[in-house]
Amino acid sequence: MLTIKILGSGCANCKRLEQVARKVVEEMNVQADVVKVTEYPDIMAYGITSTPGLVINEKVVSFGRIPSPVEITGWLGEAQGTGGMIPLN
Repeated sequence: MLTIKILGSGCANCKRLEQVARKVVEEMNVQADVVKVTEYPDIMAYGITSTPGLVINEKVVSFGRIPSPVEITGWLGEAQGTGGMIPLN
């Protein structure tokens, strides 16, 4: 199971990133826990300089912008070991 963390205080961009990430997880049919990290010290522990941030399995993959669904699909595929390919069930 993957762990996806959305880093941010709850601003509009943070909420949008969460929506996009959850949609990609659903479309890819992967098992993942999506966790919101909203406490400033916890966010800063990841070393990002701006929010929103996206962390997959404790690896920061994006911050300061909302990545595209295609980018998120690729990162989730890499984290699963499928090289960004969407598994066919």
